Amino acid sequence: MPAHSQGRSSSGDETVSDPRSFFHLHLISDSTGETLMTVSRAALAQYENIQPIEHVYPLVRSDRQLDRVLTEIEAAPGIVLYTLVADEQIHRLERVCRDHGVPCVNILDPVFAVFQSYLKVQETRRVGGQHALDADYFRRIDALNYTMMHDDGQMPEGLDEADVVLIGISRTSKTPTSIYLANRGIKAANFPIVPEIPITPALFEVRRPLVVGLVASAERILQVRQNRLLSLNAIGQNERYVDRSAISEEISFMRRLCAEHGWPVIDVTRRSIEETAAAIMSLMKERKQLRDIPGE
Repeated sequence: MPAHSQGRSSSGDETVSDPRSFFHLHLISDSTGETLMTVSRAALAQYENIQPIEHVYPLVRSDRQLDRVLTEIEAAPGIVLYTLVADEQIHRLERVCRDHGVPCVNILDPVFAVFQSYLKVQETRRVGGQHALDADYFRRIDALNYTMMHDDGQMPEGLDEADVVLIGISRTSKTPTSIYLANRGIKAANFPIVPEIPITPALFEVRRPLVVGLVASAERILQVRQNRLLSLNAIGQNERYVDRSAISEEISFMRRLCAEHGWPVIDVTRRSIEETAAAIMSLMKERKQLRDIPGE
């Protein structure tokens, strides 16, 4: 059961000083464990005041490695999630969990069941199969290299090789969004838009990539910029950078620029990086479909 963190008041009465509940979470994988961490954290995001004590065991492929895992589960019982594919290891793990009364779930089992039912084929049960060095892997690496070299307006001469070019004023999440896209195999360049600085002509000459403008509310940008200056211990050194009127002018300039060139605009004020990237990929898909229509 989850353990509640509590404290005592000066009078000796027990009071709740920390409302969070803690529990042990064991994540066992014969590969990197990334899938387990992603799934578990997505689930935990739906529960307030619940804090896991994570025990992550990647690359569990031998009996000796599994022995250590089982010892730790016995010492600190909690929820067990795994992505093992070796039947003998699965049976040992589930038997120990059953004996100690702790829940044990193979998070890929429901997915395998649906695939098998629909496709009428059995899975091949390859350890770490999702990390094979295939063409998709090398495509992602190539995209990451391109994106890092074309971050923040660098190397404009190679701009037409991009799949997408992100533009926006300072602190609109251009770089993290570009890197997220690159991890999906999309070559993403990004350019800062500063009203007082001429825009590189290469931006207006691109034909292959989709150009997307990123904007946010003045209040959001002001907050992020103030935090940025605070972290650099530079408060008071650039008043215009954190002047709300000046920020509003930058946003207006950005919107006019995109309107003049027919570039789509995404407001990132209330979007996560993942949501922004999903919107960009949707725009790319729509653009490709239009280009594939005969006569278009």
